[in-house]
Amino acid sequence: MKLKLLFLLPALGVLLSCATTQKAQPTSAAPPAKPAFVTWDKKMVDLGKVKKGEKRTLFFEFTNTSGADIQIDIVDACECTKVEFPRGIIKSGGKGRLDATFDSSSKDAAETIGINVVFKQTDAAGNPRIETVEYKFEM
Repeated sequence: MKLKLLFLLPALGVLLSCATTQKAQPTSAAPPAKPAFVTWDKKMVDLGKVKKGEKRTLFFEFTNTSGADIQIDIVDACECTKVEFPRGIIKSGGKGRLDATFDSSSKDAAETIGINVVFKQTDAAGNPRIETVEYKFEM
């Protein structure tokens, strides 16, 4: 019994001596959020039920909120989707529009299709600015 007490008391002393009080660390305010590069009127369009072979048109409008001139370099989408986009410079505060035509001829099941918009401008790290909008359909 005395032997257990000899081991228990020092262990208890070590545990109690390890208790420390922590001071509250001052939190730095988060940097203000940068405005979005572009603001979309919608990022998803639901086409609903589509019949095989049917063509549907849709559009996405955006506003240049970057504070500088921007220009679209490439628009990439599924082979079933043809996209027209503005080829020139879009001024700060200016608007642009993607007009898409979906051809369901090669589709057999519901799907969500992404349209990737690659801008000529890059972010602070030198990476291309890429925005994605989507549409979905049922068969």
